[in-house]
Amino acid sequence: MRGEVNRVFFDTNVIVYAHDNSSPEKRDKARKLLAQSFTDGSGVLSAQVLGETFISLTRKLGVDEEAAADEVVQLSAYRVVEVSSDLVLRALEIKAHFQLSYWDALIVAAAEHAGCGTLFSEDLNDGQCYGSVTVKNPFA
Repeated sequence: MRGEVNRVFFDTNVIVYAHDNSSPEKRDKARKLLAQSFTDGSGVLSAQVLGETFISLTRKLGVDEEAAADEVVQLSAYRVVEVSSDLVLRALEIKAHFQLSYWDALIVAAAEHAGCGTLFSEDLNDGQCYGSVTVKNPFA
């Protein structure tokens, strides 16, 4: 039986980089982190991240919709935090307290809800603590 793993949350940008051939260093780092967290069971996403991934893959990277949908299906094998009214209300508190955008606050709230100590993101400040969640930019 495996011991308790430290859960890590992935922001959309990290997942998108795993598919971005124009940034091979970031692509390789993102793929390694995602694969490792899938293997050890530590990886967490939210329903918001799944939706944003589909949109980013199709609109920013030009991935066809069927392939992007397949990727979302594969990502749903990770632990996924559903967006609920309680999560939205917590995001509003985080938004007000830390002066974040609503969408970033919802990511932090989902990471917090899942018990993640680390939030992998390029969009938030590396090393910044939001309560029990610390941002780590895997590309810094």
